[in-house]
Amino acid sequence: MADLKPKTEISFAGTFASSAFAACFAELCTIPLDTAKVRLQLQKKAAAGEAVGVPKYRGMLGTVATIAREEGLLALWKGIIPGLHRQCLYGGLRIGLYEPVKAFFVGSGYIADVSLFSMILAALITGALAIAVANPTDLVKVRLQAEGKLPAGVPRRYSGALNAYYTIVRQEGFGALWTGLWPNVARNAIINAAELASYDKVKQTILNIPGFTDNILTHLLAGLGAGFFAVCIGSPVDVVKSRMMGDSSIYKNTFDCFVKTLKNDGPFAFYKGFLPNFGRLGSWNAIMFLTLEQAKKFFTWEP
Repeated sequence: MADLKPKTEISFAGTFASSAFAACFAELCTIPLDTAKVRLQLQKKAAAGEAVGVPKYRGMLGTVATIAREEGLLALWKGIIPGLHRQCLYGGLRIGLYEPVKAFFVGSGYIADVSLFSMILAALITGALAIAVANPTDLVKVRLQAEGKLPAGVPRRYSGALNAYYTIVRQEGFGALWTGLWPNVARNAIINAAELASYDKVKQTILNIPGFTDNILTHLLAGLGAGFFAVCIGSPVDVVKSRMMGDSSIYKNTFDCFVKTLKNDGPFAFYKGFLPNFGRLGSWNAIMFLTLEQAKKFFTWEP
């Protein structure tokens, strides 16, 4: 991923396969934190009918514990099937396309360090393209994760991932699978730029420090840095995306969701679930990039 190019090459198919595998593995390890993040972002709706108005979920670990206690441990992995669907498509495409798009901007024969601007622009484009394809999987994942907030005795809308795809198309139309597309495009383009560009840049910077080499420690530090930048930059659009996908009926459009969230909950609402979001994205990026760097070795060859 870094611009200090090794003397090996990898095909797009190899990059896609290794990226999809790494993203799926990271998803499997960290989805309980993502479930906690979504519940915290949807907190206002869960507490709306309570007379006392005491928040049901408090903090990352508290939310994880509450979900496990009230709904069972497996509830923390709700949405894992569409989550894996998403990572196969989105994870494979956004990373698989990143190097070719970056090379398009600077030229395939470019050997110097690529500018941060080119990194960001390439990642913005690949993130937007990838999520435009994978939006239905993201929608179903959020819907399934939000199921647990329904009151006891209320029948669940979906029995599983495939049933959710079918039910949404039958009840809301095929286009409903792309509900929340624009905030999702904004969120994933921004987060992809923050993740890939910052990983590239942080790794490049670390490798310029005497004593550091292209090893697991470097990948771990660069992955954590990528996760931190991604959360700081992408949290507001992530909150809007979760609220639009969780229940789009109360919002006219993305801008309306943004305005209502700001008006009703204040500016700090856009950073609801910040710690679980960082816990999720920080650990997700560390696991994903560590796995990706190792997986890519199986697909590289000497030119």
